[in-house]
Amino acid sequence: MTRAAEAKFTAIYQSFAEQGGPTFVAQRIAALRAELVARGLDGFIAPRADEHQNEYVPACAERLLWLTGFSGSAGLAIVLKDEAALFVDGRYTLQARGQTDGAVIDIRHVVEEPPSVWIEAHLKSGERLGYDPWLHTPAAVGRYAKACRAAGGELVAVQSNPVDAIWADRPPAPLAPIRAQPERLAGESAAAKLKRLRAALSGRDGLLVSDAHNVAWLFNIRGGDVAHTPLPLAFAYAPREGRPTLFVDDRKLTEPMRARLARLADIAAPERLVDFVVALGAAGRHVAFDAGSAPARLTQALEEAGGKAAIGADPLGLMKAVKNATELAGTRAAHLRDGAALTRFLAWFDREAPSGHLTEIAATEALESFRRDTGALREISFPTIAGFGPNAALPHYRVSEKSNLKIGRGIFLVDSGGQYEDGTTDITRTMVVGRPSAEMRDRFTRVLKGHIAIARALFPKGTTGGQLDALAREALWRAGLDFDHGTGHGVGAYLSVHEGPQRLSKTDTTAVLPGMILSNEPGYYAPGRFGIRTENLVVVREVKIVGGERATLGFETISFAPIDLRLVEPKLMNRDEIAWLNAYHRETRARLAPLVDAPTRQWLKAATRQLG
Repeated sequence: MTRAAEAKFTAIYQSFAEQGGPTFVAQRIAALRAELVARGLDGFIAPRADEHQNEYVPACAERLLWLTGFSGSAGLAIVLKDEAALFVDGRYTLQARGQTDGAVIDIRHVVEEPPSVWIEAHLKSGERLGYDPWLHTPAAVGRYAKACRAAGGELVAVQSNPVDAIWADRPPAPLAPIRAQPERLAGESAAAKLKRLRAALSGRDGLLVSDAHNVAWLFNIRGGDVAHTPLPLAFAYAPREGRPTLFVDDRKLTEPMRARLARLADIAAPERLVDFVVALGAAGRHVAFDAGSAPARLTQALEEAGGKAAIGADPLGLMKAVKNATELAGTRAAHLRDGAALTRFLAWFDREAPSGHLTEIAATEALESFRRDTGALREISFPTIAGFGPNAALPHYRVSEKSNLKIGRGIFLVDSGGQYEDGTTDITRTMVVGRPSAEMRDRFTRVLKGHIAIARALFPKGTTGGQLDALAREALWRAGLDFDHGTGHGVGAYLSVHEGPQRLSKTDTTAVLPGMILSNEPGYYAPGRFGIRTENLVVVREVKIVGGERATLGFETISFAPIDLRLVEPKLMNRDEIAWLNAYHRETRARLAPLVDAPTRQWLKAATRQLG
């Protein structure tokens, strides 16, 4: 996304915030209830979702934000005749209370009281609860339907979204131009990817590709329809035999782009998608759908017409997750560029922060300016998390004019990343201003020990992210401590900064494979006081062990920026951990020194001094 387009997104969201929030919630909930009565409905489910279940959605899909004032990235509201509830996870309970009207909407914890449980308890017998089948997966619809039946009510699919009917100034659908991701960066032609996909469709007549990231990867295209991720919003159908069909708004295509895509696929308007799926069903086709992103509207249309929907994991997800040599080379180049920009920022921060005049917003803006100075930044890869003191203790904090703190003595955490044409970055550093307390040094070092344990890990092929996750926590566990988020997530190649199916988390069952990119980001958070996180990205690689009997994997760290040695307590580290940190800093200095200015180079030399 260009800077102008990003500014447009920001302006729209700020407008929502100004027009929404507690002042307007009662009015908009009342308008929705009136619309539901006119449609013969007693309630409606309003998720924070678009038709592709994207993490970042276009402005026209921010229905939950417009209706409730809540701006978090995950949430769902249920509005009944006499009550309403907003469901959020633990990241957003405090934020939701500040953004919506508690007299109109109850705030519920989505884990402690899932929406289906709430529906069963609150929907009255005979009532009809509406939902938009484009915005829910088949599994979600199944849960809500079961809950409605248990309450004696009925779940009803709407033909058009009632929120849209009352949202007078709803933004139009995005029309960002689609551009090619050249093979020199993709490393594989779209034709070759289609061939691989067809080989994976054994027993299925075709795949309906609903995840926009997978569409972009499959056809080697990028766009700008949502913030922070270079996505063109589109669907595709890939048959086991014959030409695929790409469903995309023609206005996004230049003539050269249309000609390029037409060599690979038939191009159809998105409005034709349902009729296309109905025709597949009428022909008795057995079609694969992605469980995580397929709209229930499409699986319902196929099966009602006589087809069979096979709902499971999209095979493109795993193909996309295993990066080829070209993608990895581009990603490494992007990380060096990004590391130099971050290091310039860290040196600047070390000079400016002790004055006491620096704010979180000023730091955020400065970091982005250093990234833009590279001349290669397309956009930041997610909203920068820049928190001082108590705000650093919020793992998913996002600074606002209201929350903006002056940075004084204590801990400052910055988690940020960039989207470059050759790669996607995500890195976190924790810095101290002034003298750290013994507690800060202890906690920082325990987090660092967990980070090093992942970075140095060797494990047999077939090991899952869930099995590796504990390595990052062991030093914290020994002190009776832990952190509540996962240790790592997958990362795309100039695509989503949060990419599956691979993760490092307690519950993950996906085996990590060579070529996957993961974050390594253990943390510690002292509520109301400070937070710590150290994050680099790593690539899964094969490791040869002399005398080894099994295929072994390990990690290659590809992010480079100094780790604040003022927060390290060497007495807590063993010889191997100190050796790793020293080697990492030597490599960081060698790689970044030629890429930064002379003052930053001097700072870098001191910041990467050897321990021990």
